[in-house]
Amino acid sequence: MNTWKNKAAATVAGAVVVFGTTALIAPPASAAISCETSSSGKPASFYDGPSASYAYDSRFAKGPAIPELDTYTPQGIATWYSWDGGNDLLVISAYSDGGDAHLIGVDAKTGKHIGTVAIAPTHAGGVAITQGWAFVAGEGNTIRKYRLSDLETAMKQSGTPYLEQVGDPREVYGASFLTSYGNNLYAGKFSENDREKMYRYTVDTDGSLTTQSGAYEVPVKTQGLMVTDTHFVFSTSYGNDNRGNIYVVDAGARDIDISSTRCYRSPSMNEGITESGGYAYLVFESGAAQYVAKNPRNVIRNLHMGPVSGL
Repeated sequence: MNTWKNKAAATVAGAVVVFGTTALIAPPASAAISCETSSSGKPASFYDGPSASYAYDSRFAKGPAIPELDTYTPQGIATWYSWDGGNDLLVISAYSDGGDAHLIGVDAKTGKHIGTVAIAPTHAGGVAITQGWAFVAGEGNTIRKYRLSDLETAMKQSGTPYLEQVGDPREVYGASFLTSYGNNLYAGKFSENDREKMYRYTVDTDGSLTTQSGAYEVPVKTQGLMVTDTHFVFSTSYGNDNRGNIYVVDAGARDIDISSTRCYRSPSMNEGITESGGYAYLVFESGAAQYVAKNPRNVIRNLHMGPVSGL
């Protein structure tokens, strides 16, 4: 039995799929996007600190524990579909100041920590998996690549084996966050104050990236992205005490100021987001020791998860 998914289903049972009972009135094109902030103001039911919003709490529930928070700070998350021939592996990218970065594997079905692989130091702001390759944000605006066959071997070893990247890092416009969908990789730039851009890259079987024409606008403070058939789902946040946001935008939209765009408030310090088995998994950095010491608004040590259809 899938313990994590049963809990999530119980939490969101009866929720209205189209943005809950406090749905926003669609803003006109080119208008500022309003985010749903209505909240009880009381402690949250499934995470530390005050509730972010009714909209968020009706869509997400507590998921698997995030490993290694005493020494590592999680950033990105990607799904390695059927990594062992049957199960999905959630791969969390994490950094430690002055040390190697880590790729941490968590079984999506059971929440078990499967293994950890070390890679060269980087902030590891994003990770994406497709076409037989794992892509990780490198230093600056670069993307590194790792063969999945090598990563699988390393992930199944005891301890924390080290994995070398293949070839030189690929320079791109921005690599603050990464995600994949089909044989496409999306990579974009974070900005604290302004909307930024991301680009789509076609991934070949040799791991090479071909830039597709045209940029996509992304919200201010974008930390993660999940792509579905119908939507771009952006995870945005910045700062210990500031609550984050979840933006849901039509897939393929170049301009996010469209009437169908929705936004609702999330807990503080949300980072990457991915999909597995019809559920979205959202990772937070607030539970990492370095941030717990700073007393953030919400200290969250577990992934949050909720049905993609309800986001």
